[in-house]
Amino acid sequence: MNPTDHSESILKEIDLKFQAINQKTDVQLEGLLWSKPITYWDYIQTDALLNLQIQRTTLPDEMVFIMYHQVNELIFKMILWEIDQIADAQNIQVDFFSERLSRITRYFDMLTNSFSIMENGMEVDQYMKFRNTLTPASGFQSAQYRLIEFASTDVINLTDRRYKAGFDENTDLETTFEHLYWQAAGKDYHTGEKSYLLQEFENKYKGQFLRQMSTFKTKNIWQKFTQLPIEDQQNQELIHAMRHYDKTVNITWVMQHLNTARKYILESGKGNGEATGGSDWQKYMHPKYQRRIFFPKLWTEEELSNWGNEDLL
Repeated sequence: MNPTDHSESILKEIDLKFQAINQKTDVQLEGLLWSKPITYWDYIQTDALLNLQIQRTTLPDEMVFIMYHQVNELIFKMILWEIDQIADAQNIQVDFFSERLSRITRYFDMLTNSFSIMENGMEVDQYMKFRNTLTPASGFQSAQYRLIEFASTDVINLTDRRYKAGFDENTDLETTFEHLYWQAAGKDYHTGEKSYLLQEFENKYKGQFLRQMSTFKTKNIWQKFTQLPIEDQQNQELIHAMRHYDKTVNITWVMQHLNTARKYILESGKGNGEATGGSDWQKYMHPKYQRRIFFPKLWTEEELSNWGNEDLL
């Protein structure tokens, strides 16, 4: 195709595009005469992004802490973007399903590997000083991480193990919400009263969480898997991708997070052993206590009994 024919072909496609939305092509093309050429910094919004880091102290390593967590939230957004593609796909194909799960797992692999930035990238003395200004804020309050959980599995699998036997898919969402595994970390163990940390978290996000729980009840990752034809549910590549995702999110990443927290809060000898939000953070985080498992039916009884072991696969 010569250049003239190619240009005419493109113009015809453009014309069809604007006809489809009732727009005049010549008006749209004329607008291009006055449009500003795109630049990297405008497209990425670099200036806005680099002005989102506001320290509460004068300690330099606080900036590492802020930026690292902001990167985490950006990766969480990428994960949710991929999950939405799985959830909204009609007649989803195994290859598409497996490939999107692999993307999501790579994002969590990146999060896991990046913990060395936190573990080895801050002076303990500085961390122990600036963390006191963060109370009662906590990583517990990452709403996107909760949205990922709701979009990954049936909420029964996110229920506190002490109450799980009395719940099923017909339990109303409000009751289920009050018994999610992470609720225990935000409540007084003796009185059951919610901490300020949890109260503020719910004031901000509870409505969004309940909507997410409802929306993904029939299209979370597990439900999309069970809706596949039986032969596709037996696809070993997809099963491996599901198991790998489950283990990466609920064991590998969590354990790396836990070990990093232990270094500063316990092993440094300079902390009081308490999290900024006041939660029982070790029992809350360790997989063997809460047994967060997205796809329990894809694991053997022996594997389930050894949940929390990083050598599971």
